[in-house]
Amino acid sequence: MDTDLELKYLEKLGQSDHHAFDVLFTEYYPKVKSFLSGFVKDRDTASDLAQDIFFKVWTNRAGISQISSFRAYLFRMARNMIYDYYEHLDVMEKYGIELQHSDERFYSIEDELYARELGLLIEIVIDRMPSRRKTIFRMSRNEGLSISEIADALNINRRTVENHITKALQDIRHELQAGRET
Repeated sequence: MDTDLELKYLEKLGQSDHHAFDVLFTEYYPKVKSFLSGFVKDRDTASDLAQDIFFKVWTNRAGISQISSFRAYLFRMARNMIYDYYEHLDVMEKYGIELQHSDERFYSIEDELYARELGLLIEIVIDRMPSRRKTIFRMSRNEGLSISEIADALNINRRTVENHITKALQDIRHELQAGRET
């Protein structure tokens, strides 16, 4: 993403623009997750850590427009997240803390079932999307391709890719919200 466009999205993010967040997330999440995977050696943990980083980005969005390089900011956050992650593991090891209590196992199984159901619902929503949107969304989320890489692979405009990803995320959010109301 070029610097001027990134700064524009950062400014809009600072004004709580969801579309700007979606675009930045789509562009940088796969890169941050890949970076983290190289250190924690577990894709699920890397995914959780990357999501935590973007949660912090959203939470601290008001001051985000002051950042000159979002990429550098994200990778600095990722580096700090890795330090915290290993520090947490050291503390757990040092004190022999086990998370295998029966109540916690019950909740983790319940959480896993909920996550699977949620994953299935999202897959159903994705399967019902128009062909082009579905392809673009899967290239972004499953293959970890950037907007530019998708645009080049499909020989389409970057803005078209952004629009499809944004619409796909809106479709998913809409279905998830509709599911909560029932």
